[in-house]
Amino acid sequence: MQEELSILIKAQYPLIYLITPEEERAEQAIDLIAKTTGHQRRLFVWTMTQGTTEYGQDRGAPHNTVAPQMAIQDALRRQDDAIYVFKDLHPFLDSPEVVRWLRDAIATFKGTNRSIILMSPIQQVPVELEKDVVVLDYPLPTMSEIDDVLTERLEGSLISTDTREKLLKAALGLTRDEAEKVYRKANVTAGKLTETEVDIVLTEKKQLIRRNGILEYIDFDETIESIGGLEELKHWLQQRSNAFTERAREYGLPQPKGMLILGVPGCGKSLIAKTTSRLWGLPLLRLDMGRVYDGSMVGRSEANLRSALKTAESISPAILFIDEMDKAFAGGTGGADSDGGTSSRIFGSFLTWMQEKSSPVFVMATANRVDRLPGEFLRKGRFDEIFFVDLPTPEERQQIFTIHLLKRRQDIERFDIPQLANVCDGFSGAEIEQAIVAAMYEAFAQDREFTQLDIIAASRATLPLSKTMTEQVTALRDWARQRARPAAASVAEYQRLEF
Repeated sequence: MQEELSILIKAQYPLIYLITPEEERAEQAIDLIAKTTGHQRRLFVWTMTQGTTEYGQDRGAPHNTVAPQMAIQDALRRQDDAIYVFKDLHPFLDSPEVVRWLRDAIATFKGTNRSIILMSPIQQVPVELEKDVVVLDYPLPTMSEIDDVLTERLEGSLISTDTREKLLKAALGLTRDEAEKVYRKANVTAGKLTETEVDIVLTEKKQLIRRNGILEYIDFDETIESIGGLEELKHWLQQRSNAFTERAREYGLPQPKGMLILGVPGCGKSLIAKTTSRLWGLPLLRLDMGRVYDGSMVGRSEANLRSALKTAESISPAILFIDEMDKAFAGGTGGADSDGGTSSRIFGSFLTWMQEKSSPVFVMATANRVDRLPGEFLRKGRFDEIFFVDLPTPEERQQIFTIHLLKRRQDIERFDIPQLANVCDGFSGAEIEQAIVAAMYEAFAQDREFTQLDIIAASRATLPLSKTMTEQVTALRDWARQRARPAAASVAEYQRLEF
């Protein structure tokens, strides 16, 4: 990005919009560009509290430049080759007067060695400036920059190459200031930075990621073996457990893009996503699309999405989990535009990112209602595979009963599991678990151990979703039969033989 910014300044672009929360780091980069672009430029910085000051110098003679209009006028009066950085000007871009002064500055600066850089953590570009401005995202620190921070914190102490690499990878995705703080905390907690402090860095990193409320760092202890059935889907995931390694790149394999899991509610779609993180040894980030949408300010929703995706890319390889995508993007292509087109822009931005991303971020999405998904999500090439998770087969129901009973009791020989699986025909995995829980509550209230009959009674008292929503489940099955890959091994084998 620094190279791109340098090129734009050398090419005499009059207006650049730099999106970043790291003001100090960005200022240092701009100052270096100002001194090394061939034509040396002075660097001035404007804030609404201090007005215009020259970078690296104490405030000189007072100027009436606190108001943004006066600051732009001051820049127009100066004849020096210079770069003018305006911090957090976005709240003032609703003012016609400020926009007009910026357009005057653009006209004056064209063909000169003077440029204006608008620096802000969010993007807000008025329509009047769209044709004249270049928008850049200032990236989070690279591994090399994080290494510089770590070197400063080590203060000459020696650590092994392996430990250093783990500490660096643990801090990827943080700003420079955040990385410095987590290393300092780990150092204070343990007295020195070693491999054992990687967990401290990771824990603090999770808190920092959760702080924005859009991405959630998910820890999940259960393994993929805790899921009953779905052997075809499990096999597909196990085949790709080393897909993000250097060995896979040397072999010539492309990086997996993502997968969409469709299916009946309660059949383990979200559980598969969570256990894949442990199977692959990758961090799992849940993207909450409900929190992306923010109507408090124009452009805030789009900025939220960009920030979340940029964070996911910075800590890649990683899994980006989007639960119930059919609800998150249902209005993405709607014609009403009741939200001023925000949903359509969010949808378009996400599609573009999925198509063009080069970073190893594996998108794992789940959906219950295929009729609510925009067609663009389902075209070939968007995901590596689309799996359909149907209601469990009799054999899978036996596995599910065995798994849930073993979680609660060591001795399960007293249960006739084939009979229980037969009684629960049409039940999802979640409904089977709830039948066991209901039986345990009944027995607990009577101060006794729960039995086979308790589970059967609880099952018969439950009306499964497959019966209450028969039409929806049937429609989903009909759609998936020709368009999605079955997650159950027996169904997949039958379809292969049929073919």
